[in-house]
Amino acid sequence: MNHIVWLGFYRSLTRHKMFASLNIGGLAIGIAVFVVLGLYVRFETSYENWLPHHDQIYVIETVLEDDPNYGAGLSTPVALWSAISRDLPAIVGTRLDTPTATVIQDGIGINENLARVDPKFFSVMDLPAVKGDLRTALASPSDIVVTQRTAIKYFGAASALGKTMTLAFGGEEHLYRVSAVIADLPRNTELDFDLIVPLTVTNDSANPAYAADHNWNYGSLRTFVRLPDADAMRRFSGDLTGVVARHARSETPGGDLSAIDFKLQRLTGMHFEAPGSELTVTTLGIVGLLTLLIAIVNYVNLATARAGLRAREVAMRKVLGADSATLARHYVGEAIATTAIAAFIGLILAECSVPLINAAAGLTLHIEYLGWNGVLLPMVVLVLVVGNVAGIYPALVLSRFPAAAVLASARSPGGGRTGTRIREALVVLQFTIAIAFVVGTLVLVAQTRHVRSADPGYDRQDILIVPSLASSSLDTAQRATLLHRFASAPGVSGVAVGNSVPGGGLLVTAANFKVPGNSGPGPQLQSFQTTPGYFRLLEAKLVAGRVFDAARPGDAKATSATGEMPPGSTPVNVVLNRSAVAALRYASPQAAIGKTFGGDNPKTVIGVVKDMRFGSARSAVPPTLYEFQLRDPVMGFAMLRFTGDPQVTTDVVRRIWRETAPQVPFRARTAVQSLDRFYARDDRAARLFTIGAVLAVAIGCIGLWGLASFNTARRVKEIGIRKTLGASSTDIVRLLVGQFLRPVLIANLFAWPLAFFAMRTWLAGFDDRIALSPLYFGAASMLAVTIAVFTVLTQSLRASRAAPAWALRHD
Repeated sequence: MNHIVWLGFYRSLTRHKMFASLNIGGLAIGIAVFVVLGLYVRFETSYENWLPHHDQIYVIETVLEDDPNYGAGLSTPVALWSAISRDLPAIVGTRLDTPTATVIQDGIGINENLARVDPKFFSVMDLPAVKGDLRTALASPSDIVVTQRTAIKYFGAASALGKTMTLAFGGEEHLYRVSAVIADLPRNTELDFDLIVPLTVTNDSANPAYAADHNWNYGSLRTFVRLPDADAMRRFSGDLTGVVARHARSETPGGDLSAIDFKLQRLTGMHFEAPGSELTVTTLGIVGLLTLLIAIVNYVNLATARAGLRAREVAMRKVLGADSATLARHYVGEAIATTAIAAFIGLILAECSVPLINAAAGLTLHIEYLGWNGVLLPMVVLVLVVGNVAGIYPALVLSRFPAAAVLASARSPGGGRTGTRIREALVVLQFTIAIAFVVGTLVLVAQTRHVRSADPGYDRQDILIVPSLASSSLDTAQRATLLHRFASAPGVSGVAVGNSVPGGGLLVTAANFKVPGNSGPGPQLQSFQTTPGYFRLLEAKLVAGRVFDAARPGDAKATSATGEMPPGSTPVNVVLNRSAVAALRYASPQAAIGKTFGGDNPKTVIGVVKDMRFGSARSAVPPTLYEFQLRDPVMGFAMLRFTGDPQVTTDVVRRIWRETAPQVPFRARTAVQSLDRFYARDDRAARLFTIGAVLAVAIGCIGLWGLASFNTARRVKEIGIRKTLGASSTDIVRLLVGQFLRPVLIANLFAWPLAFFAMRTWLAGFDDRIALSPLYFGAASMLAVTIAVFTVLTQSLRASRAAPAWALRHD
């Protein structure tokens, strides 16, 4: 009996090869898209899940309540954990500082990712040990823990335990002894380091580092705590408020503390710190689900349409003794088997697509079949669910056909008006999603192009940035030599130094500045130091006043040992950006010129420049003031304006660097490359979204073409009668195309509001964004209608050209 069932299944596939191919092919494509995008979402949401007890670990966020441009950030003051450990000794926690570090080997400097942590770091982070005891690995200030790849890199196959390493950071060289080796960290982690050393905090007020270690205004590292359960988390959150109240203001030198607060975030949430990152991942997950839904709807639609073609087969089975339950089980089983074939082909397509997706989006995805994160078990569930959904309606309809009526009929039943309406409703659902996808694709592509082409307030082309100049391992003479040689290098037309550069610098300082006549501490402005030629090199757009001039003594007064002037001194000349003018509530940039603000640390405005966007287009350009000094600022990056090939200039600058400071690793990148990292996630999302949208539309067209073929085949006699009564081929084509386009046009009524709210939500995450123009919706609808017309046109033309005599004899 089973072989007869399978023979019937085989005949049902081969008898109507086109419908079978459309059914299986459309579903296979949908499954492939779902699998690939599911892999991406799973990878993005798996950050830190590999770490044992990750659900107990929290990172503390800093919230500056009086700075709406800052929001929340994961950098916390060094003093925060010092206060927590004193007041709440039962809490297990650690600080994590990641300074720029250099390993000195044979007089040559090599950049490495360093972590400076507290002794209980490994009680918080259960990193897997390869050699050594992590419980005592950081007992001595000279201990260092390295990853496996770092141990092999510097010590080869020999054991690294007990070996020494020389590290340079903070302007000093340090000698360490390897006390343990840990496994390499996986790719899905924000814990980016290969070396771990103890963190030292000074209590000596004469030490230059004392202010940074005790100033609650300055966030320089991350603080983690490990709490066993939700109750402990709530208790700690309440206790944290008291800790801040007792220590922050009294321990901050000068007592000028911003309105600061702290909150807890789960360790797994660190990966989504960047604005819009979580929404991007969620969006792509929805794309995968909706593409699969379109494929399932397409499969169900074609399955219900094809079911009517088997009415006589059902009637014969009933005559031969089959009951309705047996027939229903048989056709549901066929649907499950067909879905299984589609799933198998879909996995093949996914395997072939993953390398292409990895190359296009810069990912490292791979498919695993077995294990807790394998795809086989979810695929089995998907096959059973889709098979039952696709098979239950045809099974119920077919099993209820009266055998005598079907065998006596001149044609097979097609489900009647109810079946037609159901199929049209499914087409509307398909094209609603597909049109919304097209709108989303157009908006995503337009927005990603906009942020790359929008005016950032300066000329980002032909600028080479050298972050290595900020290394504390360089002395003053080496910096001066490097800058002089850079300026005389071939193709270099200008050199300047600043700690605010395209892509961001190492040092960001912010403070509240009092405004005469206004109550309160005043707005918070970011402050940056610049050197001669800074604005000229960037080709900043001057809005009012002038920029700094080294020949004017008043401009150069900002030069001091610390970059700050003593209280009550002569006002320092500053340049503001437009956002700072608005924050200070000046009527216009011109009105700000000559005004003095800042209370005990007075600043006089000499110029206003256009906002310069050095970071992500998702974040607002912060209110900023620029100060001037003749010597290099603290942690300043070098910027070179060049002409010609950037690689040639980079090679020349690298050679100069290695000749002057070989002990410090050289790093350089163009301004465009520096800004690219802010665009990478959205570019990747746009590419993946586009792929999903194209395939969603393709699946919808497959279903529409299949329905067009089915319906025109069933209406051959009707077409023959119409032509006999005088209808032309054009009339027939217009009739058929119009009927097939009706559900596509109706789909626009649902797709437009869906796409509008989705895209408005996504664009709201950008400070610099395009307008949500009706053109995107009109273009998507025109594209969908055009594709739909061409999809059904071939079937309509073929039906309209049939001879009336043949059509009337056709069954």
